Amino acid sequence: MFKSPDKTPKQYTPGEALQKIAAFCAYQERTQKEVEQKLRSYGLDEDEAGEIIIRLSREKLLDEERFAKAFVRGHYRQKKWGRRRIFQELKQKGISEYCIKAGMKEIDGEEYYQNLVEILEKKDRQEKETNPRVRRMKIAQYLTGKGYEQDLIKIALDDLGKPEEE
Repeated sequence: MFKSPDKTPKQYTPGEALQKIAAFCAYQERTQKEVEQKLRSYGLDEDEAGEIIIRLSREKLLDEERFAKAFVRGHYRQKKWGRRRIFQELKQKGISEYCIKAGMKEIDGEEYYQNLVEILEKKDRQEKETNPRVRRMKIAQYLTGKGYEQDLIKIALDDLGKPEEE
């Protein structure tokens, strides 16, 4: 006879939940908020979840500063996001101001500007707009969406417009 799948998630004891969540944290860096949500989905109450979070932090399986640093490195190097976008994402994930500042120190100014220039040049090649003023505005808007600061965008756009020096 066919048995329908159970819709309610499995309930775990605090000991089982600790083992499961430790593996969850060991797999990749997590935020406290993510871990708490996962523990609550395991059927634990706020106090039990809080105790497990404290234990994970003590055992260095959960570290929001480390999460912030890894997040910043990954998103500015791989996705080539700007500071503003990274800051917003971390804030949305419930990361403290202190941890965000620590994470932002991972950004190398030279590499950051180089990322901006690479994205700008790529967008410039792809942009079909022929009116130089509208084209510049569209590129700047795109870079703003990626999280780059207005002053840096202006500098990079001005540099793009200059002919190469021989």
